Amino acid sequence: MDSIPSPQQNYALLRLASPIGRLELTADDQGIVSLAIETGGHLPLETTPESPSPVLLRAAEQLDEYFAGTRHFFDLPVHLIRGTEFQRSVWARLATIHYGDVISYGALGNDIGRAGSGRAIGGAVGANPIPIIIGCHRVLATSGQITGYSAGQGIPTKAWLLDHEGIVHR
Repeated sequence: MDSIPSPQQNYALLRLASPIGRLELTADDQGIVSLAIETGGHLPLETTPESPSPVLLRAAEQLDEYFAGTRHFFDLPVHLIRGTEFQRSVWARLATIHYGDVISYGALGNDIGRAGSGRAIGGAVGANPIPIIIGCHRVLATSGQITGYSAGQGIPTKAWLLDHEGIVHR
């Protein structure tokens, strides 16, 4: 995924355990840059030493609270350093979807003025560099069906997150 900073870049890095696998977060001076969910037992920067920052320690605390069911929104700065204007508009809309709420790909397209561009919407949702904190798991087909998820173990990870938030899905 091109949204993960390279080890040569000067980013803070923190890993933490979660019910959906290990998480790896990076941040720069402006905010969180990426969140990766373990896939196949691996993380993108697993050979890079951790270098926590205050914002990453706050993120770890808030993620722990989220997984414990005591936090329903994140109060963290994010810094979207990659992505097209279109992708950023999708991610901005995703950031407004509250815990336990859901939106369809079509409604998301309508909300950002791109009705009928479901595939492009799906691609932008899948390219979200900061899943969970920017809740891309809250997007479903109009029927309530999970059509995919690009983080962690894919659909099982998305189903876990939806179930955790009490979101009905198929």
